[in-house]
Amino acid sequence: MNNIALFLTSAFIWGSTWIMITFQLGLVSPLVSVVYRFALASGVLFGYCLLRRRSFHFSLGEHFYILIQGLLLFGFNYWLTYIGITKINSALAAILSTSIVYFNVVFARIFLGDKIKNDVMIGATIGVIGISLIFLPQINKEELSSDIWLGILIILAGSLFASLGNIVSAKTQRLKIPVMQANALGMGYASVFLAVIALASGLNFEFELTGKYIGSLVYLAVFGSVIAFGSFLTLLGRIGPDKAGYISLVYPVIALVFSTIFEAYQWNLLGLAGVLVILAGNFIAMGKYRQFSFFKRA
Repeated sequence: MNNIALFLTSAFIWGSTWIMITFQLGLVSPLVSVVYRFALASGVLFGYCLLRRRSFHFSLGEHFYILIQGLLLFGFNYWLTYIGITKINSALAAILSTSIVYFNVVFARIFLGDKIKNDVMIGATIGVIGISLIFLPQINKEELSSDIWLGILIILAGSLFASLGNIVSAKTQRLKIPVMQANALGMGYASVFLAVIALASGLNFEFELTGKYIGSLVYLAVFGSVIAFGSFLTLLGRIGPDKAGYISLVYPVIALVFSTIFEAYQWNLLGLAGVLVILAGNFIAMGKYRQFSFFKRA
């Protein structure tokens, strides 16, 4: 797949997962739902790799990187995200998740030695403004209680863990560890680790035998985890964590499209303006403006 296809695949699927995650909240503990999700995703990936005869022969050091990637990106990130969505609305969570753009830029500089690109920072900032315009009406409806402030901190912490996981994935790819095998092992490690935490916390491994829960679980595991993460991390290895992180400014807009279809979300001029601003930010962050002669001369 080319880079545009990888970008659109990740953005489209993750945009749809916001609604699916809400179907997971209820009888089953958020932590247990995350365990189910990534255990299933890991099993699917292992099955695919075995059918394709993909090698899992990695050194102890390589397994360590894969373990850390799994815990950060698939474990703590999603555990916190599921909890955070129980405390704040999805609109505020969408805005907060865009912080990963800045985390990626800073951490890529610190841990990978990548240069901070002005195009990416300017484009990301414009994109965040666009996201804020779209979700401003919903945010204004919220009263910032202590519980909501806790939710804000939890979502931000989840974004920080996700960003660190992105950086580790960039490192593993630079070590020539294939994305498919790294995800299979990383998701497996994460699900086992979180299962141990759940058991130690006294949580019951209940399961909701409803079409809504089972359907959303399968979708989140296969599409939201196997396909979306495979596409995104492949893209990240090609263009870097800073530019790849811009996906977090696009999938909330996709989420609103799904919300329009399934939840009767009403668009307004502010929302439409926000989409245009996000597209402008993306245009700048990806360096597309440089193709015009005026900027070439400048």
